[in-house]
Amino acid sequence: MFVEIPQHIAVSAFVQRVKGRSSRKIQQEFPELRKRYWGRRFWARGYFCTTSGNITDEVILKYLENHKEPH
Repeated sequence: MFVEIPQHIAVSAFVQRVKGRSSRKIQQEFPELRKRYWGRRFWARGYFCTTSGNITDEVILKYLENHKEPH
């Protein structure tokens, strides 16, 4: 996932929100998962983030495109 987060939002708060909302949406769409993960964590507790540094957004996007799983 390649995102740009405003400076006033903490990365941890953003990740927490993304994990929470995506977990809820997925479990609404697939009710069998709700039963399986009831009272448990849907996503792993950790996350990794880094800054893009001296490379451009286009280079990152190209890298991500080349690492998609084949359909």
